[in-house]
Amino acid sequence: MSDSSRTVEDVRMVLKSRRECEPQDMMTFFDKWAASYEKDLHVMDYQGPNLVADFISSNFSGSREDARVLDVACGPGQFAKVMSELGFRHFVGIDCSKRMLEEAAMTGLYEDLKLAILGTEPLPAQAGMFDVVAMIGALQPHLVPFGVLRELCHVTKPGGLICLTKTQHRTDSKDSTVAVERELQLLEEGGLWTCTGIKKSDRYMKDTSVTDREDTQDESFISGTLYLFRKPLM
Repeated sequence: MSDSSRTVEDVRMVLKSRRECEPQDMMTFFDKWAASYEKDLHVMDYQGPNLVADFISSNFSGSREDARVLDVACGPGQFAKVMSELGFRHFVGIDCSKRMLEEAAMTGLYEDLKLAILGTEPLPAQAGMFDVVAMIGALQPHLVPFGVLRELCHVTKPGGLICLTKTQHRTDSKDSTVAVERELQLLEEGGLWTCTGIKKSDRYMKDTSVTDREDTQDESFISGTLYLFRKPLM
C-alpha cells in the first residue's frame, strides 16, 4: 500500500530531478531524497529488494546465519530488511549519501556502513570477504561506472554470489541494455564470474512518468532484469 503523505506527482518530480542531475551532484540529490525515499518506493510499488532477496535465497546453500552480505548502493536498507527475514544476519552497506546511510543505521541491521562514491573512490571492502554481494537499481550508465563490477567480484568470496538489477523504462535506449550485458559477458569471458541465472520481471515498479487516466484502472509498469553470478572457486 502506498503512503498517503506522498503522491505519484511527488515521485514524478523527484525522478525528473534525478534524470536531470549531473553526476557530480548525485550525492547531494540522494541526501535530499533520503527523508522521503522509502515512502516514494511504496508509491512506486518498487519490487527490487524483494526480487533480489528471493533470487539469492533460492540459490544460496551455505549457512545464512554466518554469511556476510555486502549491500552496495544500500540506500536506507530495504534489502537488508528483506534478507534478515530470510535468515541472513551479517550486513555491510555502502552508499554515496550520508543521509541514506543514517537511515540505514536506524534499521539496526548493519554491522558497518561506509560512505563512498562508486567508481570515483575504491570500493571500501576487503577482498574475498563476502558470501553475497548485491547492487540493486544502480546498474545504469549514468549512476555507476561499469568498472565497479570488477570491484564487486574482487570483494566476493570464491563460490560467492553477486546479484545485480537493471530496469528498462519504455523510453530507455536499447543501447544501454546492450552495453550493460556486453560488460557482464566480458567479465564472464575473463573468468571473474559465471552466470547462475537471469530473471525478468514485467512489474519491477510502477511507471510514474505515465499520467493516470480517469477512464481506466490499468497501470503502466517498468520492467526489470535480475542477473545472478557466482565467483569461481579457486
